[in-house]
Amino acid sequence: MKNSTSLLSLVLILIITTSCVSTKSTLKNVDDKAPIPTVTKNNTFLLTEYSKDKKYGYDPDYPINVFFKNTKDENLNAKRFLDALAGPNGETITYTKLESCCPFPTKRHEMGAGFLDIYELSWPGKTTPIKLYMNIYEKGYLMVPIGLSIKTEIP
Repeated sequence: MKNSTSLLSLVLILIITTSCVSTKSTLKNVDDKAPIPTVTKNNTFLLTEYSKDKKYGYDPDYPINVFFKNTKDENLNAKRFLDALAGPNGETITYTKLESCCPFPTKRHEMGAGFLDIYELSWPGKTTPIKLYMNIYEKGYLMVPIGLSIKTEIP
């Protein structure tokens, strides 16, 4: 039993250390030419487009690329994006950052690697929360993921 536990520990260590070594990004929707999003008076992003891709935001290879300028702003743009969303019928959503995952190479971090953040979203009437993958390191066009809508701002 002790040998199998040691072997399992060794295999896990090898998997973890080799998974972080990849030099090619698997992210499919990074676009450095994407415009910097407009911030509304309520400190949310002004979203105007809906994604037609069912993978956008729901698949780690197609995260929502919210970008940040420095470490002081690390979660600010994710919050600006999520606060601009509503449930499919305009319901108020709640969200929680669950974890970080899925390392990828990036030139926008001094370590040369970034992680995706996974957020769980729910709203009244939603029995199973959804999970969205957010990338704070890269830029991309911001769109509303399928199944969500744009929050109506109160003037």
